[in-house]
Amino acid sequence: MKAIVYSNFGNTDVLQTAEQTKPLIEPNEVLVKIKAFSINPMDWKIRKGEMKLMSGSKFPKHTGADFAGIIEAIGSSVSNFKIGDEVFGVVKNIMKEGASSEYTAVPSSLVWKKPKNISFAQAASIPIAGTAAVTAIAKMGKINSKTSILVNGATGGFGMFLLQLLKQYGANVTAVTSTKSIEYAKKWGANTVIDYTKENILLQRTAYDIIIDLSGRLGYKNAKKIMKPKSIFLNPTPQPIEIPFSILKNFFTSKKHIVVLSSPGTSHTTILLDAVNNGLDIEISKVFPFAQYKEAYQYAEKGGYIGKTTIEIN
Repeated sequence: MKAIVYSNFGNTDVLQTAEQTKPLIEPNEVLVKIKAFSINPMDWKIRKGEMKLMSGSKFPKHTGADFAGIIEAIGSSVSNFKIGDEVFGVVKNIMKEGASSEYTAVPSSLVWKKPKNISFAQAASIPIAGTAAVTAIAKMGKINSKTSILVNGATGGFGMFLLQLLKQYGANVTAVTSTKSIEYAKKWGANTVIDYTKENILLQRTAYDIIIDLSGRLGYKNAKKIMKPKSIFLNPTPQPIEIPFSILKNFFTSKKHIVVLSSPGTSHTTILLDAVNNGLDIEISKVFPFAQYKEAYQYAEKGGYIGKTTIEIN
């Protein structure tokens, strides 16, 4: 089978295709013929060596974490799926494994049946970004109509799920995005939209109960300027050193810095599937063919697009 691999850390130039043996499955696993996989910021953070402490430096490495496809084989202890089922899922260890191949073998607990009303590309976009959104909301604590929330970088894959899921809480959500994305932010549920190309959010007089920085460009230090005395800053894109330091700093301030780390599981996916069945919008900015994988990662890493970017395998 064909797979995308790399043998040293670097930019998209290190990516290459390789012929590999189709994986064998354990009794608790399923073999999925992949139809599409999603691109996430974690992919290039690992590839560039920013996550060495967790990913290790053993090569070759794969890329891609979440996928959608068709079950081709099932392990002897798997009873909740059958051959031919259309599913979506996530690899077991996103730091050391990858979904960027024609087949993947994963535990059956990490795949779920694909809703019939969405495409493989849309389904492949759910696990990582969707789980991050569900986890972030859980970290926010009690949310109601009086809760003011600022979502910075609100119309990428993470923001797409987050804005729509927040609607059910009735919170007062302000989305920060670009001019071309304003209508999407409104459609997905933002009460107020700020165009960062025309307005600096740090210069406004409004203060927030919760700020979540999806772009990774605002930072806790800047966000404190527009946080209420008792508030939280959610950081889903932390540098490794920020994880222990944020915990220590929180003992000395009422403006809390909370790192959001998530791992897809059935509890998260149940929430997401309910939302999809109730009309949650999954916007795919661009779908690339497998042969254009380098162009796909280059496009994704530039950012500024709406929703998700995916790669299809025919």
